[in-house]
Amino acid sequence: MYLEDYNSKESQREREDELFSKPVRAGKRTYFFDVKATKNNDFYLTITESKRRVTADGQHHSYDKHKIFLYKEDFKKFRQGLEESIQFIKENIPDFEEQIRKSESYTNVDFDEL
Repeated sequence: MYLEDYNSKESQREREDELFSKPVRAGKRTYFFDVKATKNNDFYLTITESKRRVTADGQHHSYDKHKIFLYKEDFKKFRQGLEESIQFIKENIPDFEEQIRKSESYTNVDFDEL
C-alpha cells in the first residue's frame, strides 16, 4: 500500500469504523475479515481478497483488491451457500484431503522472504 493511500480520508474513516480484523494469508493472497459498524452501530462484515502485483518494470508493486460486504441478515444464507459449495468440492475431487495437505506446504509463504 502506498503511503498516500494509507493516509487518504477514506482509509482513515475505514480504520475508525473497524471493530475487529483477522488477516488470513493463503499463498499469494491475503484475505481480510473485518467487522465494521455503521453510524447507527449496526455491524457488518467485509471480506477483502488482496493479491500483490509487481509492476511491469519490476521496481514497484501494487495490490489487486476485491471486497465483499456481508450484512447480518445475509450471514445464515451466505454460510449455508459456502458450506454447501465446500462440501460439493470435497465430495467431487478425488483425494481432496491429500491435495489440501500438499497445497498447504506450498502456500505457506512468508512474504517477508520475497
